[in-house]
Amino acid sequence: MFPDRIETERLVLEPLTTEHVDTVEFYELCSSDPGIEDVTEYLTWDPHETVRETLGFLESVEERIAEAGGIDYVIRPAAGEDGAGEIAGAAAILIDWDRRTATLGTWLRKRFWGRGYSGERAAAMMELAFDRLDLDVVEVTHWADNDKSRRAIEKYVERHGGRHEGKLRNHDAFNGEPITQHRYTVTQAEYEASGGGPGVLDA
Repeated sequence: MFPDRIETERLVLEPLTTEHVDTVEFYELCSSDPGIEDVTEYLTWDPHETVRETLGFLESVEERIAEAGGIDYVIRPAAGEDGAGEIAGAAAILIDWDRRTATLGTWLRKRFWGRGYSGERAAAMMELAFDRLDLDVVEVTHWADNDKSRRAIEKYVERHGGRHEGKLRNHDAFNGEPITQHRYTVTQAEYEASGGGPGVLDA
């Protein structure tokens, strides 16, 4: 159901599991990588405190894949990119089969910010959601004061014909505090009208 490898113009995506990622290496990136506090400021997880915590996260991804509830991919720059082969971040696609909706999420290490990787990853995930899984809607949210994510999301949602659905007050919670979010969607019809995906899943 979920591809074992996705290659875009500048990225390689593989399942974020113990088969493809060294647990200790991933722990070091999620705990003490330069800029990790900035990376996690608007995420629903804090820097990892133990290797066991990291292992538990990787195992939860494996369970979600087995249950067809979605998948997280590790993002690596392709050959020719600065930092080729390094772990640059992760991309998630969570599936709600009852709503026929995929929710996208991503994070990147600070040294890989500003390269347009988020939009390139999003195009591949939309192709997976619409062309491979035949879902009706892709949704993505960002915290209300996260302007960096807002700018990136607006660009790729507009590129694929989608729209800003609105501001959702106290839509989620983290560490006991309510989170206000903005929601964006792209429908399969809008995606197809915009020209579809980059063709990275044709093989």
